[in-house]
Amino acid sequence: MAELFQFELVSPERQLLSKKVAEVTVPGSEGEFGVLKNHSPFMSTLKPGVLTVRLEDGSKLEYFVAGGFADAAPTGLTVLAEEAVPFDDLTAEMLDEQIAAAEKIAGETNDDLIKQKAEELASRLKVVQGTLKAA
Repeated sequence: MAELFQFELVSPERQLLSKKVAEVTVPGSEGEFGVLKNHSPFMSTLKPGVLTVRLEDGSKLEYFVAGGFADAAPTGLTVLAEEAVPFDDLTAEMLDEQIAAAEKIAGETNDDLIKQKAEELASRLKVVQGTLKAA
């Protein structure tokens, strides 16, 4: 049996989850990472992607997160998401809007760094869009 730890998922609108869980897989900006109980203290920014929560019974909850921060500690994990939507509530239209907005920024800016970040965001969102269509 997996050891449980406290997980909090918070968006600006509301707290989406506050529960004892077995494992969380987070889309970190430097790569995806997993968190279990007694994880070393660690902070990371998030990239848009799918956050997966494994519950005590082995079932999974999935959320689309559009960025934010994760703070892991031996006693728990807190994710402060810029936006978080349960994967089952995610619509193709929501992703289409975010992709279009990122592509618009990339096409209109003269700042190379902003253009690069917007193009990377659009690319990552298209991966999530592909995952949604495959589900």
